[in-house]
Amino acid sequence: VQLQASGGGLVQAGGSLRLSCAASGPTFSRNAMGWFRQAPGKEREFVAVISWPGSRTYYENSVKGRFTISRDNAKNTVYLHMNNLKPEDTAVYFCAARNSPYAATTEPDFGSWGQGTQVTVSS
Repeated sequence: VQLQASGGGLVQAGGSLRLSCAASGPTFSRNAMGWFRQAPGKEREFVAVISWPGSRTYYENSVKGRFTISRDNAKNTVYLHMNNLKPEDTAVYFCAARNSPYAATTEPDFGSWGQGTQVTVSS
């Protein structure tokens, strides 16, 4: 599956953004989908994941209550709704797909990756 992430940008602290990840290719069905991020000088880290068809979600602790992952299976798209953004959320955000319907939180569990979209939060 090929993934195209979009929706990043520059926002002030406390603001909101919605990231989108459009999937194309052999199949989007039965893929758990995740978002990861990589801040400058840091390793890529898990942010959120949603199972197929969308009954289970998991979040990294620092984004719980602020970020929401969702999916529109009819549109082959997964979203990351980000509210109350903080400067420490600044990073390149990547979407990823698993070849499994079950959620997971580590990079090796995901076989397909998008190109990343930059999110910058100013203080």
